[in-house]
Amino acid sequence: MRFMVMVKATKESEAGVMPSEHLLAEMGRYTEELVKAGVLLAAEGLHPSSKGVRVRFSSKDRTVIDGPFTETKELVAGFWLMQVRSKEEVIEWVRRCPNPFDGESEIEIRQVFEAEDFGDALTPELRGREEHLREQARSRNASR
Repeated sequence: MRFMVMVKATKESEAGVMPSEHLLAEMGRYTEELVKAGVLLAAEGLHPSSKGVRVRFSSKDRTVIDGPFTETKELVAGFWLMQVRSKEEVIEWVRRCPNPFDGESEIEIRQVFEAEDFGDALTPELRGREEHLREQARSRNASR
């Protein structure tokens, strides 16, 4: 099972306040544990929403909206992508995480869809095409 573990943004992270050397070291140790356990697929911090954009879809229309975005509690400051055996296991890993910010912070855990979750709607043809595209993406990223 794969889970996206999202560190929710704070006013400070949205203001561009960078983590301390101490916190970076703690997070580095935690990430090293995830790597050694073989559960980490990806991990990154994100720039504040002031450097981002959103694309709003309305039928065939597309509207680009520049950040910053005001609802800090709905924004993501960073993430881990983990592959574990269960929801309980990912919760245990997140409980071991250093507090990502001074004071209060929040981490959200969401399961990633797997092909079998789509049932019969994901036909063998669609499944084959998706697997082929994933392989192409992996090989292109490996050559970068």
